[in-house]
Amino acid sequence: MQQTDEHHFDPKEQLRSVGLRVTAPRVAVLNMVADHPHSDADEVAAHVRSELGSVSTQAVYDVLKACVGAGLLRRIEPAGSPARFETRTGDNHHHLVCRHCGTVVDVDCVVGAAPCLTPSESGGFVIDEAEVTFWGLCPDCRDNPPR
Repeated sequence: MQQTDEHHFDPKEQLRSVGLRVTAPRVAVLNMVADHPHSDADEVAAHVRSELGSVSTQAVYDVLKACVGAGLLRRIEPAGSPARFETRTGDNHHHLVCRHCGTVVDVDCVVGAAPCLTPSESGGFVIDEAEVTFWGLCPDCRDNPPR
């Protein structure tokens, strides 16, 4: 369920399409992640609370888990960083991560169609996806190197 055009993102429609009940926390979580891709659960929870009032962190974690399970969100886990979430799913894209500030940006598939890379040995697996993380310094950190 790829969702790359935020202007056509309708969280209520997305939830219904995968058989999930439409609730205010679910809508708020999906809107927040659509507007702020690569946010972690704490950032999502803080935003949802500012929008809806009292919503527990556990409720936000439950919404994130349900939406990942239903394919509405993708969970990425850059090394040394909390899990982050995005609405861009199903297209086997990759990520660039800044070693200094932790900024994460999307990179289209390295070669084309999924899995877009093949290992030297499959070990008998049927491979349907490759996840690549590129590491370096973002332009801001490159221009102002860490001390």
